[in-house]
Amino acid sequence: MSQPSLPTTDRTRLRRKAERGRHDRETVAAILDAGLICHVGFGVEGRPWVFPTTYARVGEVVYLHGAVGNFALRTLAGGAEVCVTVTLIDGLVLVRSAFHHSMNYRSVMLFGVAQPVIDESEKREALLAIVDHMAPGRRADSRSPTPEELVSTLVVRLPITEGSAKVRTGPPIDDAGDMGLSHWAGVLPLRLVPGTPVPDPGRPGTASSVGPAASSGAGGSVGPTQPAPLPTPSYLTDWATLRAADAT
Repeated sequence: MSQPSLPTTDRTRLRRKAERGRHDRETVAAILDAGLICHVGFGVEGRPWVFPTTYARVGEVVYLHGAVGNFALRTLAGGAEVCVTVTLIDGLVLVRSAFHHSMNYRSVMLFGVAQPVIDESEKREALLAIVDHMAPGRRADSRSPTPEELVSTLVVRLPITEGSAKVRTGPPIDDAGDMGLSHWAGVLPLRLVPGTPVPDPGRPGTASSVGPAASSGAGGSVGPTQPAPLPTPSYLTDWATLRAADAT
């Protein structure tokens, strides 16, 4: 059952290319789930600030985190108005006219006031959700935050109550008078593709950390056996598929 769309406000009403606007929560959630980096904007004493960071959406909330001394997060926790944006580039739209070049994209802008997360259980779940957002399944394959780490981390939540999405898809849009020009036109699709996972070289058992076994000579004792390298987790080899599934 679909949820009610986000309300249209003066800040979320699209004034240009309004036909590309989306206010349904399903589209907003799918774009948030597909992104990896958000940009967080706010103002302090008339000066604008924008910083990139990781995030995670859990239901109708977006979580951000950082050190307790982080200026930006402390400002958000103090009640500053915030704008969070996520943008995905799906293709370069090359048009016969330089003026009309564009991109195929999916983007979200959220507005509101973030609140600091005080509850220890919610804070832990938020941090694990951010880890799982990076690589679905990773939270089960990593050590959970300790109480000391939770104390040193500031987490804020932004309710998804005001925002909108904007989406462009499709081919170039040329002026009728340019259609006969002998310039290539079309779309260059783009997508994020993971490379081959690279194991930590510092772990015992990897090629760079295994040296010759210690020996005291013939019949002497041999040093401790190094552990075998860990196999690459399936959530990394299947990273693109798992993240695509999470964003649908």
